[in-house]
Amino acid sequence: MKSNLLEHIYSPTDLRQLDEAQLPQLAQELRDFIINIVATKEGHLGASLGVVELTIALHYVFNTPEDLLVWDVGHQAYGHKILTERRTIFHTNRQLNGISGFPRRSESIYDTFGVGHSSTSISAVLGMAIASNLKRDFEKQHVAVIGDASIASGMAFEGLNHAGVTDANLLVILNDNAIGIDPSVGALKKYLTSVKEGKNPKQNNMIRSLNFNYSGPIDGNDIFAVIKELKRLQKIKGPKFLHLITTKGKGLQQAEENQVKYHAPGKFDATTGEIIPKHEEHLPPKYQDVFGLTILDLAKKNEKIVGITPAMPSGSSLKFMMDAFPKRAFDVGIAEQHAVTLSAGMATQGMIVYCNIYSTFLQRAYDQVIHDVALQNLPVIFCLDRAGLVGEDGATHHGVFDLAYLRCIPNMIVYAPLNEIELQNILYTAQLGLRHPIAIRYPRGRGVISDWKNLHFGKYQQIEIGKAKILKSGTKIAVLSAGAIGNNVTLALSKIKHREKFAHYDFAFVKPLDENELHTIFDQFETIITIEDGVTKGGFGSAILEFAAMYHYSSKIKVLGIPDIFIEQGSIDELQQYCSISVDSLEIVFSSC
Repeated sequence: MKSNLLEHIYSPTDLRQLDEAQLPQLAQELRDFIINIVATKEGHLGASLGVVELTIALHYVFNTPEDLLVWDVGHQAYGHKILTERRTIFHTNRQLNGISGFPRRSESIYDTFGVGHSSTSISAVLGMAIASNLKRDFEKQHVAVIGDASIASGMAFEGLNHAGVTDANLLVILNDNAIGIDPSVGALKKYLTSVKEGKNPKQNNMIRSLNFNYSGPIDGNDIFAVIKELKRLQKIKGPKFLHLITTKGKGLQQAEENQVKYHAPGKFDATTGEIIPKHEEHLPPKYQDVFGLTILDLAKKNEKIVGITPAMPSGSSLKFMMDAFPKRAFDVGIAEQHAVTLSAGMATQGMIVYCNIYSTFLQRAYDQVIHDVALQNLPVIFCLDRAGLVGEDGATHHGVFDLAYLRCIPNMIVYAPLNEIELQNILYTAQLGLRHPIAIRYPRGRGVISDWKNLHFGKYQQIEIGKAKILKSGTKIAVLSAGAIGNNVTLALSKIKHREKFAHYDFAFVKPLDENELHTIFDQFETIITIEDGVTKGGFGSAILEFAAMYHYSSKIKVLGIPDIFIEQGSIDELQQYCSISVDSLEIVFSSC
């Protein structure tokens, strides 16, 4: 019986002691280790399985951490973490106080650059390589591993464009598996496919045209072929580009056959690969499905409606509309800036554009939101999925900045629905005709109305722009909430004594604020508590403080929300508890008033 190799490897130094002939066995052990942990702890599966051989080869050939290695996005970096001193704690991956699901500099010297959003690796590695040149360190190697979906992003092209006119010593490795989270799209995907199939003439190679030393494509799951090529490229100076073909989910049949589902499958049987079913009957719908079903229903009735998403058709549920109206719903790839300005261009021609982007990803298109949409006052409808705390993906993915970064933009309407009914109604209202752009932000996960689809779907009511609602009357203290976090407030108030003291208002419109209602509130209550699942610096609470200052109100105001730190990974319940906006936390706050 073969001895286990992986259990004796703590760092790449140990890895390099192995004979090259032993590496296929190590690859199988590493693959099994990832499968066994992710099966019970959950996380991103398929991407890391696909690059097991590449991961081993990189640390075997290069002298990491002295040689610098950057993984784009980080979905593919589980094997990297396991081989770099974190095998014994890998079971804490994505958990509260555990290791991050993405590379981060503060966690390990082997994580040379923090990642989470895509397409940053080439620019980062180029910066490192230029710095090495300036320090006259010409032997250090600088390697970026980027996927075929990520390399289609504008930022990746910017990095390639610059690198091609430098003498920087860097290697860009394209992990080409034809899929990101959803299948890759666009002309570049078609180009890469033609290269893989040998249909593209060598003289037409676009990477060579950018002044890179191009090699490939080669089988990225053949560890001996990868090592041989890395050793050859190690001796070549200047910008290099290695095209690898890998299989996402390699080594787990179901993950290979259903790559979208097994990107992050949840809990599954490590032996059979079968996903363990969750009992989801009688549960409220996911907010993303409320969006997807509603926009499809509206699109059936209004042919001017168009849907756009940057590489998240499944995650946003725009796929419902894409399947029904493929010429009116677009996945533009990992290109948030393009998605926003494309939406603006369509809006100039009278189209009703729903631009669906995760809250954290809209940060990447902030200039376009300001210059191309708001400045021109174009009525683009931004649907910001995954707003607020998102859980185990951690700091790179929490959508907690949107209220603050959107509230300051002239012409922008900002709306946070309390529940599924309010989400479908604002989606309906927006297509009736708005004079300004609107951002509708809603959380990850499920709503609160288990029978929404049967009782409420399609029964639309127009929402009055800028109007707040009173949800509960009270005598002494006014609680003002923005968005779905208001459901925590309702539950907390239902549990306390003296609940009659508390009034509860839903300020779904963070901009424009309902100033008439605010005057009434400040005239009536001496204590105001604001609650949001966004940052307290510049968010909804700040807006209430600004109002009070402008009109010289002296009421006591307490602002609750996300504190002025980056929030790490953990379950949403754990993180809400940490930020003092969970039901239990709010119950304590209210009881002490």
